[in-house]
Amino acid sequence: MSQENELIPKWYVVHTYSGYENKVKTDLETIKNRELEDYFFDIIVPMEEQIEIKEGKRKTNLRKVFPSYVLVKMIVTEKTWYIVRNTRGVTGFVGSGTDPIPLRRNKKNGIWSEGS
Repeated sequence: MSQENELIPKWYVVHTYSGYENKVKTDLETIKNRELEDYFFDIIVPMEEQIEIKEGKRKTNLRKVFPSYVLVKMIVTEKTWYIVRNTRGVTGFVGSGTDPIPLRRNKKNGIWSEGS
């Protein structure tokens, strides 16, 4: 794990088994609230409203924007990396090798992508 930006929280993408997104979010929030509130800042399963018309009735559902992914704003240390990586339902961080790669926002177009 890189130590240079240790105290700066960044967004990371965590890959999960299909259907485990909310369970992973709940488990990580429980850990965050118990012992690591200074390292975990936000945990999100991105959702959007989807309007469906069925039998003439309008129905609004929530749909996962990125199925099998959870976004986590955190400070990566050996301990936090280990905890996330070993949470039930997590297959790993998005990135190459063992170091997770944080998301960064392109200043020109505002689009998030992998990078430091």
